Amino acid sequence: MPQQHPHRSTGSPPARPDASMSLLTNVMEHSLDDGYAEAAARRRAEGGGLPRTLRAKLWLGVGLLLAAGIVTVGAAEARISAPVVAKEREELIDRIDAETAEADALARGVDALRKEVGERQRKALNSDGDDRGPTVALIAGATDVEGPGVKLVVDDAKGTGGTGGGPRESSGFSDTGRVRDRDMQRVVNGLWESGAESVAINGQRLTALSAIRAAGDAILVDNKPLVPPYTVLAVGDGKKLSTTFQDSADGHYLHALRENFGIRFSISTEDKVRLPAAPSLIVRTAEPGTPQAPKGSGQGAAETGKGTS
Repeated sequence: MPQQHPHRSTGSPPARPDASMSLLTNVMEHSLDDGYAEAAARRRAEGGGLPRTLRAKLWLGVGLLLAAGIVTVGAAEARISAPVVAKEREELIDRIDAETAEADALARGVDALRKEVGERQRKALNSDGDDRGPTVALIAGATDVEGPGVKLVVDDAKGTGGTGGGPRESSGFSDTGRVRDRDMQRVVNGLWESGAESVAINGQRLTALSAIRAAGDAILVDNKPLVPPYTVLAVGDGKKLSTTFQDSADGHYLHALRENFGIRFSISTEDKVRLPAAPSLIVRTAEPGTPQAPKGSGQGAAETGKGTS
């Protein structure tokens, strides 16, 4: 019996073992979508196929270069402008020094002129050959005065607030224990009437032209603000002046302020007090008259003649 050879099939090749997993196989073999692949190929053909990380580094480098350029330009401008600023500062300092020196020179000139005017006034007062000049100057407050007298210190009540103003007689007054201009007016007038020859408040000499006024809670003497405590110095017979003042209506008024509003005060006799001259005496018109000593009316300078300011 003849031997038969095995039959070979010339048809299609046998199926792959993973033929049943065709979808998974396609995903693994073609991980990049065809559209993305085409886009990448097109960019490569156009020459724009630089990797994203490389492009980011390039942009970062460009930004750093721009920042470095700006800093360099700013430093160069600052270096150029620094000498100009320093020069302007020195010029300003020199100008301030020059203006200050000029102001000081003018102040010295004013003091010299004031002294010269005082000397001329004294010579004019003594031009008739009598000794009325010093007396008139003393009464008018044009010269310093020294002698026995009293020292009266008036101060606000303890814990005084900063509100409330106006005279105590006003209907809207809210008293806070502060000393008012009306109070100081009565104190000064009481000292004049009790025999004081000269009076000063906190070193401010009072004359017949002086005014005690208020600006809010501040007390002004000849438009100069004073702060408490108010030290009143009066030249005269110390013991008599003190007793007479405290027994007067104005002295009783001061005691009433202490009892009713807590305002503090103390009065003492002094063997020697010194009062400065008044800073300015301005009389626009005057007529000569016979000088007389003040008679306790507080009109010392007005007794020397008729005048208005």
